[in-house]
Order: sequence, then C-alpha cells, then structure tokens
Amino acid sequence: MSERVFGIHAVEALLRNDVARVRRLLVQTERNDQRVATIVALAADANVPIEHLPRRQLDRLMHDARHQGVVAETASADLASEAELELRFPTLPSPVLLLALDGVTDPRNLGACLRSADAAGVDAVLLPKSRSAPITEVTRKAASGAAEALFVVSVSNLVRRLEWLKRQNVWIVGAAADGDATWCDVDLTQPTALVVGGEGRGLRDLTRKTCDQRVSIPMHGTVSSLNVSVATGILLFEAVRQRARSTVERGRDNHPPRH
Repeated sequence: MSERVFGIHAVEALLRNDVARVRRLLVQTERNDQRVATIVALAADANVPIEHLPRRQLDRLMHDARHQGVVAETASADLASEAELELRFPTLPSPVLLLALDGVTDPRNLGACLRSADAAGVDAVLLPKSRSAPITEVTRKAASGAAEALFVVSVSNLVRRLEWLKRQNVWIVGAAADGDATWCDVDLTQPTALVVGGEGRGLRDLTRKTCDQRVSIPMHGTVSSLNVSVATGILLFEAVRQRARSTVERGRDNHPPRH
C-alpha cells in the first residue's frame, strides 16, 4: 500500500527522518521559494525522484487539500509494536513522559495531539488499534511533521498496556472532568503517562479505573469542556513546566551560593 504526505512541515520531516519510505516527490511548478527549495534539495540528496506539476493538476490529485505545493508519495508506514516498546523502554529518557490517547477518532484532532506531543518532547505515544483514528494523510498534515518524528506505538489493549507501565513504576494520570485534582496540582515530574479520552465521551470506564490519578481542567466560561487536542497541550506543557522548574531547583541544591 502507498500513502501521500503533504504540506511543507510534514514532507520536510519525512525527508529528514524517514526518507527510505519516499518513492517520489511532487512539486508545484509555480513554487520556487526557499522552503520548497530546501525540500527539493533534501529529496535530490537522497536520490528521490522529483516531478514538477502545475498547481491545477496537483490540486486535482490531492482533491483540493492544502498541500502547500509539495506532496511525497510514500510506502505506507507501520506503527511500532508493543514488543518494540518493551525493548526500547529501558533506553527512554528518565523521567519518562508518555501520552496515551483513548479513543481519539477525529484525524485532525489526532494530528494536533501528535504535534503537541512532539513539541513537549514526549518519549512515546500509545494509540489503540481499535476506537482510534488511523494516521492518515490528514493526520500527518495536521501533525506538521510530528507523526514522522515521534515514537508511536499501536496497542491492542490500552488498559493492559497501562497496567504494564504501572509495573515499570510509571504514574498513570488521566484527564477527566470529575478529576480529584486540577491539572496543575499533580506531580508530573515523576515518570508519567498522561491519558486523554476521545471527543465527547472522554475516558472509557476501564481506562478511568486504571489511572492512578484523574485531573481536571476547570472551565470558567460557558463551555463545559475543551477540544481534546487543546486539553492534551495544556497537560503536556504543565509537565514540561514542572520538570524544567525541578531541574533548576536541583541545580541550585547541587551548587549552593558561596559566602
């Protein structure tokens, strides 16, 4: 099977991180700016065939998707397996930061979650094989290259995998409207897996019960909840903030002021 990856960020990330998958690069004839030139140079250096097409033809090929003048035709990519996760887990940075998505079914939301995960330095993303949007062309475009850069693992049973993470001393924190703490009152400096539920329904019951702690993001306006990708970004960057502060504080403890 084959896929198409499109958009400046997604195609450049693909060429930098997984160029072996790329079979052909399609470039809009009218685009000759530096951003496209960089992508063409990357493809040329890797001996990827390059074809220039008029915008109208590229629009038809991509069904008017916002391709930004570049499309990579690729071999389909397989997500990492759970066996690979177990093999790589001891080598992941400490304290580990993971993201588990429990039933995110909109491909754009999935892409936005992956983009936030990459920006926050997440070590692995867990996606259920069922009840989850696949990583499609739309997902890759929304992720702006994050789908190619992240370690994304397909899991057959999310609850069982979370239980396995618990045995690896990972604290499981779920996002829920009825959480017993707010998002900024939980310690995210320890090895942590953040679990976010799907659009509308949120976490499934078994997933909720598996979490060591559930946290909420209080709403102060008229809406009752945030978009799943927005909530994911808030939680991830709270972890980033706490860990950065913890690093600074440890540095101060190790280097007391001179008198």
